[in-house]
Amino acid sequence: MTAAIADMQPLALFQVPRYGIVDSRHLMLLPPSSPAHLVCTNPNRPAVHYRSPHRPLSCCYSSSNPLAPPSGSAGDDGDHEDETYYKQKAIDAVSDILQNNGICEEESMEIAMKSPNYVQMLMDSVADLDQLYRSTSSNSSIEQKDGYQKKVFNMGIQKGDKGLVPVLESIVGLPLPSAIHIARYLSSSASHTSTAKILHKVKYVKEILFSDVDGKASIATGARRMMMHLSLSVDEELQHTLSFLEKIQARRGGLDMLVSGDGSFRYLIESFPRLLLLSVESNFKPVVDYLEHIGVPKGRIRNILLLYPPILFYDIDRQIKPTMQLFTKVHGEGPEFGKMLLKYPWILSKSIQKNYQEVITFLCAEKVAEASVHQAIKSWPLLLGCSVGKLKLMIDQFHELGVTEKMLHKVIATSPQLLMQKPREFCEVITYLKGLGLDEESVGRLLGRCPEVFTTNIDKTLKKKVAFLNELGVSKKHLPRVIRKYPEFFVCDVNNSLLPRMRYLKKIGLSKREIAFMVGRFSPLLGYSVEEVLRPKYEFLVNTMQKPLEEVVEYPRYFSYSLEKKIKPRFWVIKGMNCECSLKDMLGRNDEEFAADYMSGLATTVVPPS
Repeated sequence: MTAAIADMQPLALFQVPRYGIVDSRHLMLLPPSSPAHLVCTNPNRPAVHYRSPHRPLSCCYSSSNPLAPPSGSAGDDGDHEDETYYKQKAIDAVSDILQNNGICEEESMEIAMKSPNYVQMLMDSVADLDQLYRSTSSNSSIEQKDGYQKKVFNMGIQKGDKGLVPVLESIVGLPLPSAIHIARYLSSSASHTSTAKILHKVKYVKEILFSDVDGKASIATGARRMMMHLSLSVDEELQHTLSFLEKIQARRGGLDMLVSGDGSFRYLIESFPRLLLLSVESNFKPVVDYLEHIGVPKGRIRNILLLYPPILFYDIDRQIKPTMQLFTKVHGEGPEFGKMLLKYPWILSKSIQKNYQEVITFLCAEKVAEASVHQAIKSWPLLLGCSVGKLKLMIDQFHELGVTEKMLHKVIATSPQLLMQKPREFCEVITYLKGLGLDEESVGRLLGRCPEVFTTNIDKTLKKKVAFLNELGVSKKHLPRVIRKYPEFFVCDVNNSLLPRMRYLKKIGLSKREIAFMVGRFSPLLGYSVEEVLRPKYEFLVNTMQKPLEEVVEYPRYFSYSLEKKIKPRFWVIKGMNCECSLKDMLGRNDEEFAADYMSGLATTVVPPS
């Protein structure tokens, strides 16, 4: 047996378990003396432990060890020089491995320098073999520097990853265990391609996903919403997508790191290693080109790819186009499908498509027109992630408030997001509104008229709007009337809408008390634009009609009538009769009553100025 071992070629000694460390079971395979390429002719240089290259092997420094440096010799500086030398040789060896697998010299060196864990693994493996040789060899000398790069190179070749591990560590950012695992997966695949081609794929995918383009913030926001409003069982592809997003979410920075190549690319490849087996020309580019063809802006294609990576595995004719046909009633033709994909890429998932059919069936059974359901999905596609059971909970809440079929139709068509609200949050809004003095019937009517109110935050929105009315001077007694007449004020912007309107009314001479009185009597006044409604009607009132401002205090509904279709025509009729009447008498009557009172027997009227 000894003779057989002695006849082994030196390279056979590197037949170690892939990505493992040699253990005692390999001792029986070692020859009685180390082969020539492991021998160092300098007995004064200590053996360097490459697992911890900062310190020599402890066995080399025993008092009886002839390899221990003499007192006052080499020391820490020499050890540091050795460490730097050996690491550089190991990096050179990794670069050689990469060049052997089709990567150019400059790029291979860059990859090798950015793969410290892989380099250290090879150094450790070589050091372990060296230590085993020493422990069984009668020759106490150690290796020469000149052969170290070759030994690391041979060790890398024996690992069998063909340079994939350093590519995955340096370019993808994978930790060594993940890089090794994925390299094995890629190497074992029937569709495995060369290391150089995989490097090309990695660089291409990073370019389309993480180049400096539009929509960075919207990706994180979209991911949060999609994950938050998913309440159904999912298929395997969507489950893998969720796992990928959850890994990003768990990191420091959360889903905001989704747009960072350094922060998320490694998790993408860990979750979808099969991406590296796809062809750039046959898979990646056709999907990217098709997305651009259906209206997805080039700078936002990555939104879809990051939020639903399995799309890259899809066949355009057999999987993507049929999905587009399925949702034709929702989005229409062509570019509209691209817009919907941007809003909700998960519509490509089989589980979402199945749920789409179930949602349509359920809401139609609730007497909601199918066209309204499609409009709701188009404006709020997150609805497709809600289970029918979740939708039923909210529909039941609506019915308890007395919402009729007609009102339900409007709720779903205008505020489909309300269907995805948590029942607890919905009930909290109801309780708050009742606390303001509204009865349950009024709350139900408010829901039918302005469902957006129930999607707002109580502290950040509703309470602030009530505080605005209180500051304006509207008493608690009049609050229910103000809310019933104009619930839309709850969704008006205070700084950009409400305050400018109130400032204008003060500017034209109305006191704070008068404004509060007007709002209490006619709260829709809060919703009128200064430029489109308040200013032109005020100017006609004082400049043409020559009426005092007090008249609009008594009759604020004046601002609700059309200037061209009602105010001006009736004013010219009254003026033609040379009579005076209040704004309420002039505008409060319907056409028949006005004609009977002011136009019977009228021969002439004043022609309004052109």
